[in-house]
This record gives sequence, structure tokens and C-alpha cells, in this order.
Amino acid sequence: MSSTTVFVPRDAAALSLGAEQVAQAIAGEATARRLDTRVVRNGTRGMCWLEPLVEVQTAAGRIAYGPVAAADVPGLFAADFLNGGGHALRVGPVEAVPYFNTQDRLTFARVGVTDPVNIDDYLAHDGYKGLTRALGMSAAAIVQQVTESGLRGRGGAAFPTGLKWQTVLDTPADQKYLACNADEGDSGTFADRMLMEGDPFVLIEGMTIAALAVGATEGYVYLRVEYPHAHRALDEAIATAYERGYLGADIMGSGARFNLHVRLGAGAYICGEETSMLESLEGKRGEVRPRPPLPAVKGLFGMPTVVNNVISLATIPIIIDKGAAFYRDYGVGKSRGTLTVQLGGNIKRGGLVEKAFGVTVRDLLYEFGGGSASGRPIRAVQIGGPLGAYLPESQFDTPLDYEAFAAIDALVGHGGVVAFDETVDMSQMARYAMEFCALESCGKCTPCRIGSTRGVEVIDRILSGTESRLHVELLAELCDTMTYGSLCGLGGLTPYPVLSALKHFPQDFVKV
Repeated sequence: MSSTTVFVPRDAAALSLGAEQVAQAIAGEATARRLDTRVVRNGTRGMCWLEPLVEVQTAAGRIAYGPVAAADVPGLFAADFLNGGGHALRVGPVEAVPYFNTQDRLTFARVGVTDPVNIDDYLAHDGYKGLTRALGMSAAAIVQQVTESGLRGRGGAAFPTGLKWQTVLDTPADQKYLACNADEGDSGTFADRMLMEGDPFVLIEGMTIAALAVGATEGYVYLRVEYPHAHRALDEAIATAYERGYLGADIMGSGARFNLHVRLGAGAYICGEETSMLESLEGKRGEVRPRPPLPAVKGLFGMPTVVNNVISLATIPIIIDKGAAFYRDYGVGKSRGTLTVQLGGNIKRGGLVEKAFGVTVRDLLYEFGGGSASGRPIRAVQIGGPLGAYLPESQFDTPLDYEAFAAIDALVGHGGVVAFDETVDMSQMARYAMEFCALESCGKCTPCRIGSTRGVEVIDRILSGTESRLHVELLAELCDTMTYGSLCGLGGLTPYPVLSALKHFPQDFVKV
């Protein structure tokens, strides 16, 4: 009798819901029943409301069950789930689930499908095809492909990736660096974590291609310390990549060299800003650097440095493998390719959705998210992390597009979507935005350091009814100063949630 493969996620979300206990229970039950079963710890499919989501490889394909608790395992075996048997928790093929089968899985194509730290599994699913092609191209040709793909920074700034790479390529230096910003600190965001835990090799491959493109020989993943599972997956995958010749002094026998290291942050939100991250990588306090010079010209240790987000770099392999036009054909306007949207907050079906740009906010909230978890109408949604604007229901038909969002003074950011139902007090959300900025400011510039503190005080005066109209005007002036006077996006973007709450939900600021 052949062995049956059962997939149980090793993702942090699944682990928090008991996936480790489920995996142990399945292995124990199989042993007790003398069944030849192999348990593979995969990444998550992104349907968090079904976690732990267990899949079984059957003659009819992979059949999913979820959410599975350890106590459910004996019943699953009794129902012959190893052969796809019927059970109350049976989901069926994941590819048939509407939430999943309407997505455009490009960057996340392997996440949830493969064993994240098994390089042979990665190779069997088109892994390292991009790097193989890149090794036969000139650096300029690689950069040209990335430029033509239309890829823009997925960390939030949306700066054209190819333009950044071109600057580093054109800047002469004895040493160049590559830094991956994996300090995913925005509320409601988890795509970077899911990618690193579920397919670390695609990030390693993307960084290696980027290094070839600009002439960098040393690379760093700046990982937030709160991601221990991602840290373990990266370390294991990097070690394997060195062993198999995909990293080191002679990549795939080409003579090209690239070394990759993981460095842990210390929990500072500001280090998600690229220059603060570089300061931290150099062993200094995480503070914003004034620009110019740009990191692409004078970055890590004063050398030209490419700084990209996890998702940006992990998207590179498919662009180089399939060509710029393949990726560019997804999306709308100047927003090309796909975005990994993370649905959270008061939402019925929270999780990750990878979809081409152009999908509307309403579709994300209702077609994918299923509406609010409470069953009440969704009143507001914040997109782009704690610095993103609050969108009212009247703006839910806005397409996910950088320019469309800019037109309504909103941000796409890192793709985090946090929903709120009709019970939310938007004045408190505005206050929280200012308080968050005050707590997380590096303190280097006055508009951010002092402005956010004064902002909390002004909002409190508005809510107390003390000369409210006067203080609303003062708050608007303060936000203007922060927007145009701050050194980085923390102080510069904090006004977005504050002013959007004031504009769209003014009644919440009138306390009787």
C-alpha cells in the first residue's frame, strides 16, 4: 500500500489555531491504525477562517478539510478522509472554493502547495527557472524586463522597481548591496510573513536575480523580530540554497557571487522606513536619514543599495521566467500585475487574496470577505496600514489602483484592508492614528515628533466640545504642517486617516 500525503500548515496563523496539535494527532492516529501516512507541513492557502486547513493527496487530487481541531482527527479517519471521504469539515478541492479560484496567484503560486523548505519540491514547481534565465542575460537586460513589467514597490511607496534598479546599476562602486525590507509592521498586513513562511525560496531567488541585475554581492533580509516562524524557514532555506549552489561564490556554476544574510529588527515600527532600516542594519539607532542622497546612490555603509519589499522581490522570478509582457498584462492603468490584499478587522472571511489591480474595494469586502463578521453593515475600511485613509461606503466602488486611490486622497500601501462595522467611533480611530505616530516616531523631525503629540491633544479638545470649530481648523493646519514638513512617511502620512475621518464622518466628532 502506497503512502498517503497529508498537508498541515506550518503558518503562524494556523499554528495559533492549533495546527501543531492537529499534525501530531494525525501522525499518532495513522500510527495507531497502521496506516502509511506522510505529514507535510506546508504554507497556508490564505483562507484564514478555515485554518487549520488540512489537505489530503488522493487519487482525485488534493481534498481539503477545515477548520480542523485535534479532537476532530479520529472522526476524520473514521470517515476515510485519507481517500477524500465525506465529513462535516470537508471543503473539497481548494481550487473549487470561490474565494480561491477567482484569484490571480502569481507571486503566491506555490504558497500552500509545496513544502516550503524542500528545494526539490520548489524545483518541481518551476522554482529557479527565473534565475536560470537571468544567468543568461546581461544586467541591463534583466533591469529592462523588470522596468517593462510595470512592477512598482509593493511595500507601500509604489516607486517603479526598474527605475530604482537602474539607478543602482548605473552608479559605479566597488561594493553594492541589496536589502529586503521584511519589517512588516503595518496593522492588518501579513502577506510578507505568509510568503516567507510558505515559500522562502522564491524570495531567495528574487533577491539573487536582483543582485545579478545591479551588481550586488551581499544581501540582507531585515526581518521583524516578531516573526520567529519566518526566521526559521528563511534560515533553513538559505542554508539549503548554499548547499545546492544557488547562493555563494559560484551560483549554479556561473561564477556569479551572492551572499545572503538574515538580520532581526528590534520591534521599532519606524525601521519599516527604508533609511531607518539601513541605519539599523549598520548597528545604529533606527532614525530617518534626510534625502538626498537616495539609498540607490548612497545606502548601506554608504554604498549603492537596492531596497525592496518582500513581495516586490518575490515577484521577480515569475517576471524573468515568463517575461515582462506576461506580468504587465495583469492590472489596469499604471498599476500592473497583482497585489496581495490582506483582509482583516471585522470581516467574515479574513485572509489573503492575490488579485490583479482593478478589483473594487466592495468586491474585496463582500465577494471575498463575505461582509462583516458581526453581520452589521460595514461602515468604514482602512487600506494601507495605520497611515491609510478611512474610506466610507460611498467610496467602496473605487478600483484597487494607485492613481484611483490617490485621486480620493487614499493609499493602497502594502495592501492591508481592515474593515469596521457601524458601531465604530471614527473620532477614536482618528485619535489612535495620531497617538500611534507619537508612540512610533523616531523623534528626528519636529513635525512628526511634536505634531503628533499636539494632534492627540487637539482631538481631545474637539471631543470635549472646547471651541470645537476652532480646534478642527487647528487640526487641519497641524496636519498640513506634518504632511509637508516631516522627513518621512510616518509623519507625512498620519494626516491621511485623521483628515479622512473628519471629512467622511464629521458627526462622530460632535459629542453631546
